[in-house]
Amino acid sequence: MALFHFEALNAEGVLLQGSLAAESEREAARTLDKRGLAVVALVADAGQLRTRKGRVRRLRLQDQVVAFHELATMLLSGVALAEAVASQARSAHHPRLLAGFESISIALRRGQSFSDALAAVDLPLPPYFLTLIRAGEQAGLLAQSLADGVAQMEYDDQVRGEIRQALTYPSVLVLAGLGAVVMMFTFVVPRFASLLNRDADLPFLAWAVLNGGMFAREYIGWIVAAVVLAAVLGVRSFANPHTRARGYQWLERLPVIGPWRVESETASWAKVLATLLGNRVPLLDALGLAQGNVRSPQRRARLDEAVRAVRAGTPLADALEEQAALTATGYNLIRVGERSGELPAMLRSLAKLCENAGRVRMKQFLALLEPIAIMLIGGIIGVIMIGIILAITSANDIAV
Repeated sequence: MALFHFEALNAEGVLLQGSLAAESEREAARTLDKRGLAVVALVADAGQLRTRKGRVRRLRLQDQVVAFHELATMLLSGVALAEAVASQARSAHHPRLLAGFESISIALRRGQSFSDALAAVDLPLPPYFLTLIRAGEQAGLLAQSLADGVAQMEYDDQVRGEIRQALTYPSVLVLAGLGAVVMMFTFVVPRFASLLNRDADLPFLAWAVLNGGMFAREYIGWIVAAVVLAAVLGVRSFANPHTRARGYQWLERLPVIGPWRVESETASWAKVLATLLGNRVPLLDALGLAQGNVRSPQRRARLDEAVRAVRAGTPLADALEEQAALTATGYNLIRVGERSGELPAMLRSLAKLCENAGRVRMKQFLALLEPIAIMLIGGIIGVIMIGIILAITSANDIAV
C-alpha cells in the first residue's frame, strides 16, 4: 500500500488537492475516477510514512488516536458522518488508515452503519472501541462515544509511554555497564595472561579473573552468538501470549514491581469500565470488555468469577470483594457508585487513585533500580580490578 498525492478537477471545474492510499498508481487513478474527479496530477509519496529501506512503517496506536480524534472533532462540530469520513480518506495519515477510511466511506454510501463498516476494516483497534461505537450509534451519541474511545486509547498509549520512558535510563545504564565489563574481560584482562604461567602462586580470585578473560577472548564469537540466540528466543517467547501472561503474573509477586503492576492494571480496568458504562453499554458486556486490559491470568480468572456472580444477581462490589480482585478502597467506591447510581464516576475516581499510586510506585521502583544497577556493575568491575591487582602483586612478590 502506497500514498499518492493528487490534483483533480471536480464536475464544477474546481481544482482539488489531497492524498489517498492505493496499491498502485493505476488503482489510485481508478479510485479518483469513481469519485467523478478528472486527474490532473498524481504523484507517489516517498516521504515520512516509509522507512529508510523503503517499507511503510508499522501502524502505531498514536496514528490511530490522531486520526480518530480528528474524526470525533469534526462530528462534534456538526460535520456529517459521510463527509467527515471522506475527508479523513484524503488526509495525510498512515496508508492503512487512509485505505480504511476509504473503505468505510464506500460502505457508508452503500447504506451500511459506521460500526459495521469499521468492523470490516483491518485496523488493530482495542476491543472496547468498536463496542463504544455501536453503543453510541444506538443511543444517538456517536460523536461523544467516538471521543470517549479516543480518550481511552490515548490513555493506554500514555501509560505505555510512561513505562517505556521510565525504563530507558536504567536500561542504558545496565547496557553500558555490561559493555564495560565485556571490554575489560576481552581486552584488558588478557594482557596479563602471562601471569597464568605461575597459577600455582596466584590467589584464586586472580586466577579466576585471568582465566575468565582468556576464555572470553578465545571464544568471543561463540559468546556473542549465544547472547544473540538467547535474545531472539527471549523475544519470541515473550511474543507468545501464554508466556507473556505468566511473566506478568511473576512480576506481580515482586516487592515493588508487583503492587505497581496491580495498580496500573486496576486503573486501566476501571477507566475502560467507566467509559463503557458512561456510553450505556450493559454492565455484563462492559465487564467482559474491560478484562481485555488485564494481562495477569490469575486476576482475569478472578474477574471472570466476579462476572458470573454478577450475572447470578450479586452486586458488583460484593462479587469483586469475594474474589479479592481489588483493594478495600475500590470496593467502597464501587459500592457507593452502585447505591447512588453514579458507578461510572466512582470508577473514574478509582482509576485516578490507582493511577496516582502507580506513579508513586514507579518512582520508588526507579529509586531502587538505579543504585542497584550501579552497585552491581560497579561490583563486577571492582572484582575484575581486584583480581588483576592481586595477580600483579603476587607476581611482584615472587620476583622479589
